[in-house]
Amino acid sequence: MRAVVVDAVQAQPEVREVARPSAPDGGVVVRVRATGLCHSDWHAWAGHDDIAFPHVPGHELAGVVAEVGAGVTRWAVGDRVTVPFVCGCGHCAWCRGGNAQVCPHQQQPGFTHGGSFAEYVALHAADTNLVAVPEQVDFSTAAALGCRFATAYRALVGRARLSAGEWVTVIGAGGVGLSAVMIAHALGARVIAVDRNPDALDVAAGLGAEHTVLADGADPDAADLPAVVVGLTGGGSHVAVDAVGSEQTCTSAILSLRRRGRHVQIGLLPPVDGPPRVPIDRVIAWELDVLGSHGMAAADYPGMMALIEQGRLQPQRLVARTIGLAEAAAALPTYHRAAAAGMTIIEPAR
Repeated sequence: MRAVVVDAVQAQPEVREVARPSAPDGGVVVRVRATGLCHSDWHAWAGHDDIAFPHVPGHELAGVVAEVGAGVTRWAVGDRVTVPFVCGCGHCAWCRGGNAQVCPHQQQPGFTHGGSFAEYVALHAADTNLVAVPEQVDFSTAAALGCRFATAYRALVGRARLSAGEWVTVIGAGGVGLSAVMIAHALGARVIAVDRNPDALDVAAGLGAEHTVLADGADPDAADLPAVVVGLTGGGSHVAVDAVGSEQTCTSAILSLRRRGRHVQIGLLPPVDGPPRVPIDRVIAWELDVLGSHGMAAADYPGMMALIEQGRLQPQRLVARTIGLAEAAAALPTYHRAAAAGMTIIEPAR
């Protein structure tokens, strides 16, 4: 099969012919019809994750089951499926309790094994991890769910317990940030979107952001982001989301909260000298909640899928461009600097 291969940390990815994977016991092989290019893929390429080389990236995917391994009972060849980027083992207490996203034995395509920047990908514990894709949902839309959209959904619904009428500040208007804007707006929240890209902020406004703030000092009125948010909300946000992942954005998000607010960290923080520094004094004094969000288990997909089928959530609006494997190989090393708004979807057959 054709796949994007990375030979070493920060090596130039190349499209090559490699061996097609076989279905593991309890797992399947999926023919990839669409897969997302995500900031997390860049983190792996840059050496921020412990992965083995040579390596095939890619963890947001949708496609058709091409091979079924021994012991699989719920899936058959030809089924249309997607999968969370965290695949639980299916046997531990966390998986049995519906929390496969924190399974201690988890597998992650594109990180722990070969990923979906390829024509085929192997997936483990299919009966626990696969999600059926309805006929009316296209593969590009389904692929957009696996990491960024599902992570944003669980961050706001499962972790922050967002309520209608609450203020939400979303820092970062990339794929996961724009997903958070759309989801928060659909849930009746009032949204402030922050980014350094004016085009991304225009997209955020179109998805329901009530206010947009241009970051990095380009807007003189936004030099002190927390103060801007406090002014817009009359005391600070109820919920803040860091969808970028840096000490600065994490700190700004926390400081933009009102007392008893909730912060959700979605963006991955690159390695620093010691643990990331956050304003823990504010967290203690104001009784703030600091929450992590690590994807969403397949068991939690039905609520999100129902909103998509009802048209209340439209993740397809976030897909800005579609490319092939060769373009993906060229784009991956510079993805952290990409200024384009919206999600990039890869179709391996292109």
